[in-house]
Amino acid sequence: MNYSCLPNEDGSLKGSKTMSTTVGMDIDHLSKEEMPTVRERILQKKEELGLLMLEESARGGGYHLVFRRRPELSQEENLKWASELLEVKYDDGAKDITRVFFTTTGSTEDLLFLDDEIFRLTPSPIPAVAPTRSLSLLREGSGQTQGQSQVAELSTPLPHREGKGESLLFPSSYHGIPFTDIIRKYWELNNHGFEPTIGDRDTLTYQLACDLRHICGKNADWLDQVIPCYNGFPEEEKRAKIKSALSSEYNGFPQRLRNTLNALQMSDGRCKTDDVENADDAVANSSLFTLPSSLKRLPMGIRDSIDAVGPQLSMPVITAICPCIGTLATGVTLDVHGQKRGLNLIAYIAGDFASGKGGIDPVVEAWMSEVQALDKMYQVQEDEWRAKKRAAKNKKEQPEEPKLPVRCLTLNNTVANLAERLANTEGKHAFSFTPEADTVAQKWKSTMSDFSVMLRQSYDGTKYEREARSADAVNVHIDKLLWNVCMCGTPDALYRVVNNYTDGFQSRIAVARTPDNTFAPLQDKPPVLTDRQRDRIQQIAHLLPLMYGEVVLPKLEAKGREWVERIRLETMKNDDRTRARQRFRVCVTAQRMTCCLMLCKVCESLIQKHGLTGAEAQLKQQPGLWKEMLLKAQTPTMLEVYDVIADSLLENALYFFRDRIENAFQSRDYAGNMNGERTKRGKNDSIFERLDIQFSFEQAMQQSVAVKGANVNHNTVRQMLKNWRKQKLVALEEDGNYRKL
Repeated sequence: MNYSCLPNEDGSLKGSKTMSTTVGMDIDHLSKEEMPTVRERILQKKEELGLLMLEESARGGGYHLVFRRRPELSQEENLKWASELLEVKYDDGAKDITRVFFTTTGSTEDLLFLDDEIFRLTPSPIPAVAPTRSLSLLREGSGQTQGQSQVAELSTPLPHREGKGESLLFPSSYHGIPFTDIIRKYWELNNHGFEPTIGDRDTLTYQLACDLRHICGKNADWLDQVIPCYNGFPEEEKRAKIKSALSSEYNGFPQRLRNTLNALQMSDGRCKTDDVENADDAVANSSLFTLPSSLKRLPMGIRDSIDAVGPQLSMPVITAICPCIGTLATGVTLDVHGQKRGLNLIAYIAGDFASGKGGIDPVVEAWMSEVQALDKMYQVQEDEWRAKKRAAKNKKEQPEEPKLPVRCLTLNNTVANLAERLANTEGKHAFSFTPEADTVAQKWKSTMSDFSVMLRQSYDGTKYEREARSADAVNVHIDKLLWNVCMCGTPDALYRVVNNYTDGFQSRIAVARTPDNTFAPLQDKPPVLTDRQRDRIQQIAHLLPLMYGEVVLPKLEAKGREWVERIRLETMKNDDRTRARQRFRVCVTAQRMTCCLMLCKVCESLIQKHGLTGAEAQLKQQPGLWKEMLLKAQTPTMLEVYDVIADSLLENALYFFRDRIENAFQSRDYAGNMNGERTKRGKNDSIFERLDIQFSFEQAMQQSVAVKGANVNHNTVRQMLKNWRKQKLVALEEDGNYRKL
């Protein structure tokens, strides 16, 4: 396979008309010990490198990799740049014009990474006069990895407009979806179907460019090709907005664009452009329920759980099973922000009746089947004790009550009985699941505060005590309360379970919601949990209890801190205190959930290599093995999963609770309801973004009222501006006005 084709300056490659958009690279002469380290480094830096393919060389001891060409550099300079980035020795013999690989097989053992884009890249025509760009300019834009062009500044206007009979220099579609359809759907979902007008075209063009850059190679000319000039917008001004968008901070794949692309996809993955206006609500809003296509390759057990309920319920089922995984991996302690806690999780799956929640029940049962089997044995012993007690009712000698470690606890129970059960779990996690959250609301109606306290303390893994004067009453002293809970129910049942919005219970719950399937057609073969899926889940569940010890995951911690800081800056610009406070516990919950998925990845790797029996033996013989493997499981894919989980948890918390939280803090006697849907605002809709470069206090007041409503007063705006000044977002001018920094 030939990936490198670049005519020499002296034209020695006779007949060559075009250069490839890719570069092939050989990394040879690696020792066995070096191979895994180099492979992991390449995969960790795949985005920066622009990696398209990675395979082991046929003779072993090295790798072939293909990455996007930087056209500003020669063949030799491209290879030197990649060698420095990957910290491998530069191969002096690999700067030839045509780099040929004898490829390996398509086996996952040999073919380590492949991006389908490698089959779609079109060779770039060689310009008559090659543009010169300085290396300093290249380094400045080194994060931009599009194979065709790395334009740090907009070049002269391009002959690309459709309707002028001139060819396009860049693709006019993304994965087969025309950009015209993408943009039309984008405005439909994000601007009520209205295209930008003279009043908002500056802000909305900038917003569109910020989002589309992720699928236009972060390339200015490509964006210029696909983004129209709205409502008489001058070409140069539009291009200036594109340039500003490219220089702004990157914060992962944007939610608005993800929603748009999901809305344009049919269930079988083919493009749906004929009838985009009739996209089903369940699909149009699917980013909160499904995973992006780049994250479909999830570990064994997790993947099977999703397959058992269907992709439209992937986020709800992941949220439901993570408390199960945390219970099974009861010996694992994760360091988050310096606090060492178990994988303590409380989940609520909210959805209307007949929305698919019932499909989650057998999946949870499959994960907990081994623990439930032990519990049944204990319950038989308890039944025997009760029979003996009844028989010895009038005798002086009474059979002693056994203290059995039952771990799967029903929520249809009293506070005293539940506390006693929790005290007998031998320091391991207990687990409770209910398919009907109203069980909790009815049983605990008069003692909901006790239920809330117990769950809050279980999330933190803190001490729990219960004392009574009577010798026969239940007295409980638990050093660390470990109790994971998953509830499924309707949204109104959620409000009966969580009826206090200031005590911290709400922020400790991971809420997921099922998509709106009101008008969805009835499936011919709805997904069900198969025997094979159940077996694969049970294999992972069998290994999780064998992992014991504390673990620090530096990459996951850094990802969490990066996410928290991004939300902090966004919320400060919009003075959104409710969203800002939610981020703290969302970050912790998302890290715990991501760790659960990574533990499954470790189990999968061991099973694939040694089989189930061999994997069990490895974990018993090498108690620290799982920690080493978990550190390596911090792959870019898993870190991307963190972003998806955190964004979903934050959005759902605000969807269900924003109004109630804000009203509760304003009035202790709050008794309102939530009839309308919350308006979701992006960072470009913030108070800060609405203001001009220079603005007055009155303008800040006006925009604050426009965004937050009539409750805004002068003091809140002054405090907001003070926060902006402290963070060096704005400066106070001599004339009393403010200027953005």
